[in-house]
Amino acid sequence: MRLVVLGCAGSYPSVDAAASAYLVQADDAAGRTWTVLLDLGNGALSPLQQFGDPTALDAIGVSHLHSDHVADLVVLNVLRRYRPDGPLPAVDVWGPEGTAERLAEMAGKDPATGLDGQFRFRTWDPAAPVTVGPLTLTPVPVEHPVPAFGILVTGPAEDDPGRTVTLGYTGDTDECPGLDVLASTDLLLCEAGFRDELDDDVRGIHLTGGRAGSVAQRAGAGRLVLTHLTAWEEPAQVVAHAAASYAGPIDLATPGATFRV
Repeated sequence: MRLVVLGCAGSYPSVDAAASAYLVQADDAAGRTWTVLLDLGNGALSPLQQFGDPTALDAIGVSHLHSDHVADLVVLNVLRRYRPDGPLPAVDVWGPEGTAERLAEMAGKDPATGLDGQFRFRTWDPAAPVTVGPLTLTPVPVEHPVPAFGILVTGPAEDDPGRTVTLGYTGDTDECPGLDVLASTDLLLCEAGFRDELDDDVRGIHLTGGRAGSVAQRAGAGRLVLTHLTAWEEPAQVVAHAAASYAGPIDLATPGATFRV
């Protein structure tokens, strides 16, 4: 299983990074590559075309409905729908209740029926994991001002397909019980959208580098990848705050970075 970072900027695209978007890929026993897209925020369709293939998605998982995580699904619909050789088959889009309506609202005059032509909308159920080829996606409720889910991905290890590994994607969240579930993984892709010390009194929205490191250490994450940093953050400082409590390896998500699990 491997993770490809498409966009990693927090809250809005930065000068050099689109908003949140990630590919998770794994090969099955026959050698077929399965690809799941996790979120597609503002500007992320561009790196999806650079680092992936928007016509070869097997499923899409949406963490929550803020535009920095879903906006470019509207234009992904355009890319897939108006191809010279005809529309692509519909792909499953798993998300919170109201995902179809939210995207139709953002699409404006492009009606909901048009979105339905490319997307089969499904609602996350934490009690019903989703199977996509060799991958299993389990939505985990997390803490954010709107209904939000982290996504626990289980699949074959990149270096040993007979071994099962796990990846936890937090989406946007503050500390909550679900975060510990997501962090008890081989790789934790964890947002750090707030600033330690300056934003410590703002709760229920985002993590800081320090809080991300604390949960990674507490839950035993094998590797911590920090993402969703805002443009005014100093990345080295965010890493330092995380490293103050987490003893394992820490990376910063950057566009095009690939992590093999």
